[in-house]
Amino acid sequence: MDDLQSHINKLREDFAKGILNEADVNKDPALQFEVWLQQAVESKIIEVQATHLSTVSLHGKPSSRIVYLREFQNNNYSFYTNYNSKKAQQLVTNPNATFTFFWPDLERQIRIEGIVVKASAAQSDAYFNQRPYESKIGAWASEQSHLLSSRQELEHKVEELKKLYTPQTITRPDFWGGLILKANYYEFWQGRKSRLHDRICYELKDKHWNIIRLAP
Repeated sequence: MDDLQSHINKLREDFAKGILNEADVNKDPALQFEVWLQQAVESKIIEVQATHLSTVSLHGKPSSRIVYLREFQNNNYSFYTNYNSKKAQQLVTNPNATFTFFWPDLERQIRIEGIVVKASAAQSDAYFNQRPYESKIGAWASEQSHLLSSRQELEHKVEELKKLYTPQTITRPDFWGGLILKANYYEFWQGRKSRLHDRICYELKDKHWNIIRLAP
């Protein structure tokens, strides 16, 4: 254990792959996000759509997990989940949330803060309908974040649902669908040498995005 702790303590990365200046970023943070996302896709970043979603309970207890970004437009960022899950229930009582994207190959991080709202039934249906059949069955089978007696319990439920729903007849359960993070704050982080990183932020004030720089 001591050797492992010593190893971790000695790990160092001196970032040198890019710079980020206020004059170079787009005045619209949603467009700046798309620029960086496109560059991440072109760099073949693994799981480029994965983002760290942080929520907070009504009593102030934080919780985090990885979700997939599925749609984005005009500072709205959509993901999908079971509405009875821990994250969805926390967002009912406290709709403030944060996305964090981390792409170490580019030495970049993006943080997006905002308020989460429920997607329309039409949006949720459209996304659900293009999912693979097995994923649709999974949405019905999993009482996400609730206790399971065993793996076999879940697998048995999957098999029973396959008897009930065919690929042609399955529809979206009303307890599953989209959530939309409506952004009001962004931070674009570019790693730099000697921990003197670039941090360019956007704050929404009176429907206008103010661009600021933060100390690393």
